[in-house]
Parts: sequence; C-alpha cells; structure tokens
Amino acid sequence: MRCRAHPALVFVSAGFTLIEMLVVLAIIGIISLVVITSQSNFNKTLLLANTAYDVALTIRSAETYGISSRVAGTSFNTGYGVHFERQSPNNTFTFFADSWPSPSSNPARCHPATDTGAPDAKPGNCVYDPQPNKDVLITTYTLGNGVTFGDLCVYTNSWSCATSHGSLLASLDIVFIRPNPTPFMTGCTTGACSYDALVPVTQACLKLVSPQGGERFISVDSSGEIRATAASCP
Repeated sequence: MRCRAHPALVFVSAGFTLIEMLVVLAIIGIISLVVITSQSNFNKTLLLANTAYDVALTIRSAETYGISSRVAGTSFNTGYGVHFERQSPNNTFTFFADSWPSPSSNPARCHPATDTGAPDAKPGNCVYDPQPNKDVLITTYTLGNGVTFGDLCVYTNSWSCATSHGSLLASLDIVFIRPNPTPFMTGCTTGACSYDALVPVTQACLKLVSPQGGERFISVDSSGEIRATAASCP
C-alpha cells in the first residue's frame, strides 16, 4: 500500500496595520485616563474624609478631657474645648483648657457657681481667651493637604455663618465640662466675646473644602452628637 504525502502547511505571519495600532493606543489611553481620574477622585475623597475625622476626633478629645476634669496647670474642674476662627487662610483651629476667669456666680455665665469657693466651682467662660495668663493653650492644629474650613456655622433661632447666611460669624467655640457630655457652644460675631453675655447655640457645622474640589461637613449638636459625615451645612 502506497502512502500519500500530505502537502506542507504554510504559516503566514502578518503584522499590525497602522489603524489597528492607533485603535489599541486609543483604548490604552482611555483606560489610563479613567484609572488616573478615578484614583485622583478617590485620593481627594479619602483626604477630606480623614481630615474630617481628625477634626471630629479632636472635638471628642475635648469632651473626654472636660468630662474627666483633667487638671490644666493649677486649675481644677476645668472645661476643655476647641476654638475656630474666620481667617484667611482658614486652616487652623485651637484645642484649649478653659481655665480663665475664676469661678463666678453671674447667672449669665455658661456654668455659674452657687459658691465660688466650693470644691466643685468651675472656672472659665466657655470661650477661648488667648491673652497671656488666661486660658491654657493645649495645641494649635493645622489642616494638611491644602484643606481649609470653607465655612463655620451656628444655629440659635436661625443660622449664622462666617461666609454665608449674613457672613457675620467671627468665631466658634465648643466647650465640654463635667459632669455633662453635652457641649456649650458659642458663636461670636465680633473678634472677642463678652463672656458675661453669651448666647448658647444648639447646633454647629463646619465645612471642609479641598483645593482639588470636594466638600465634607462636620456637625455638633446640643445633645453632644458629633458627626464627621453630616449631609451639609446650611
């Protein structure tokens, strides 16, 4: 029986055409752009979220210090708080011990004392007094990555803000003092508050903004709830 030879197989190798290469490069470029944009948006969102949680954690630390009545210098029963100001650029805030002035029986004070000499009499006026030999400065925080406070807002019967709703708010103080976990919050429309004529507010809101775009909101209400994921400021 005679075997029949099979014809040789021929393989032809063809290269990409110019059009195919351009299509492939275009697809790679689009995918790269989507990835880079998504990564940038993710980083921006993450930085704002971390900053918001850092600010909220500092407010919570003031609550912890105030309720535990941590000694500040030679002062006992001291309240602790955070102080925010309208400034440019608005990227700092202050953590302080409300150790000045001495306890008072003035009913306009945030915590008047029946007996100013009693062991439980509390110093302070629930606002930050930075002058020498007054309130104790714990630390001044600076927001990183170009993040700033876009607005500070307080609510009494209506909203008042630093850059909106009249743009009259000059500063915001949130102070905690034992035995209550509820804060005493004060908004001042001038550079300095009259500590015997404070009007407590029921809610405060901080707006954080990033230079790359994006916003984050922190709210504090009179019940002591602190939210780093608030929906918005007014």
